Amino acid sequence: MTKGPKELIPILDELGFVVEEELATVLYLLLELEKPLLLEGNPGVGKTQIAYILSKYLGYDLIRLQCYEGLDVNNAIYEWNYQKQLLAIKIHEQSDISEKEKEAMIFGEEYLLKRPLLQAISTDRKMVLLIDEIDRADEEFEAFLLELLSDFQISIPELGTVRAKHKPIVILTSNRTRELSDALKRRCLYHWVNYPSMEKELKIIHKHIPDIESQLATQIAEYVQRIRNLKLDKSPGIAETIDWARGIAVLAENDDNAIYNSLSCLLKSDHDIKLVSQELF
Repeated sequence: MTKGPKELIPILDELGFVVEEELATVLYLLLELEKPLLLEGNPGVGKTQIAYILSKYLGYDLIRLQCYEGLDVNNAIYEWNYQKQLLAIKIHEQSDISEKEKEAMIFGEEYLLKRPLLQAISTDRKMVLLIDEIDRADEEFEAFLLELLSDFQISIPELGTVRAKHKPIVILTSNRTRELSDALKRRCLYHWVNYPSMEKELKIIHKHIPDIESQLATQIAEYVQRIRNLKLDKSPGIAETIDWARGIAVLAENDDNAIYNSLSCLLKSDHDIKLVSQELF
């Protein structure tokens, strides 16, 4: 483990992730305090990638729960294997064991289907748990999370309380399509992930496309910075910047208008492509 936030910066850089001191500090606190971290920001700024890079840095497996509208306990935490339970009941129909004993038997762990949240706290090794786009789930589901986020445990009525064998490193992401509850926020460290600065975007381009010409990389980064200031349907994220740089590099040898002709790598609607074409080309 590192001795301080500044030591994280070159380590994560070696792993292919460009991080500024503010984010490095939050990640250091996440590891030292073992508190969940809530990352908010616009889509495409690299929030999810932070969980993956931490997993790589720590050498831990990653469990991801992708949130969506209607997500419930059965899909996120656990459910019972009803078919297996019914089979067990049928097998023991004529046995001498009492109804109470039968009930205790079929509600044992072997009949439990562990979903991502329960998996993350019941494994024999440390994990990184990514709860992705929590703002897509509803407030009722947030309530299910509170016990996990504060005490690293989950209560199952038929079994009792399952406590974490090893506290997972928990990262929640949100695109802020809705406001999250104060109860959830209180249990987390917090960081707003901005679009990258010109300097950071340039570093990211060079990190992912090492052989790109410096002048071309600078031109791409400058364009992206200007494009994000336009009234777009969807501002391009980091992944789109990288795709655009790669697209330009592929076309550049045979196409003098490679930057313009590869805009479909960067922008995802006809409106945005037309607007950028009018404003910048």
